[in-house]
Amino acid sequence: MTAPRRALILVDVQQEYFEGILQIQYPPREESLANIVRAIDAAEQQGLPVVAVQHQLPEGAPVFAVGSPSWQLHPEIEKRATASWKRVTKSCASVFAGTDVASWLAEQGVDSITVVGFMTNNCDVATAVAAEELGLSVELLSDATGAIHLANEQGKVEARRLHETLLTLLHSNFAAVATTDAWLAAVESGAPLPKSNLGTSAVQGRAAFSA
Repeated sequence: MTAPRRALILVDVQQEYFEGILQIQYPPREESLANIVRAIDAAEQQGLPVVAVQHQLPEGAPVFAVGSPSWQLHPEIEKRATASWKRVTKSCASVFAGTDVASWLAEQGVDSITVVGFMTNNCDVATAVAAEELGLSVELLSDATGAIHLANEQGKVEARRLHETLLTLLHSNFAAVATTDAWLAAVESGAPLPKSNLGTSAVQGRAAFSA
């Protein structure tokens, strides 16, 4: 099997998710951050392209207002940034919407992106779905991402259930979902991560709930 040409995509690892109203609830945000840092270190060691993305809204916005504390990258990310990183801002969920990330990845010869950062329930899933149309394979690290509790007129869901449900959904079609440890081993060996598919997931799901 051909070795993937990977790029690491740091999705909105910003202070808002640590100190703002969108604080990540599961997995614990400091654990996710530690795994994001491990992924960065491995990417640098292996010479993988890195894209650092920041969500940005106009001045005065309640979250991600440009230049505000919540807009800033987490200090652990900022201090690791190098001149070789591709740095972009976005105003939509997907890292590809309204940015030149797709064309930059193509220039680097990238055919597979590894998604870490926040949130599983918004920008991560949007990025994974958008990558399909671009012909990019997607890897998503389950313990280097995270979700929040949600409640609205349609109901409520706690962060762990939301995170785990979305990982199952993504692994069924849009992404190879794995732990940071598994990804580090795959990067070291040059192998792709294993991924399920919708048919297999449907058959296994029917069997799991038919008893």
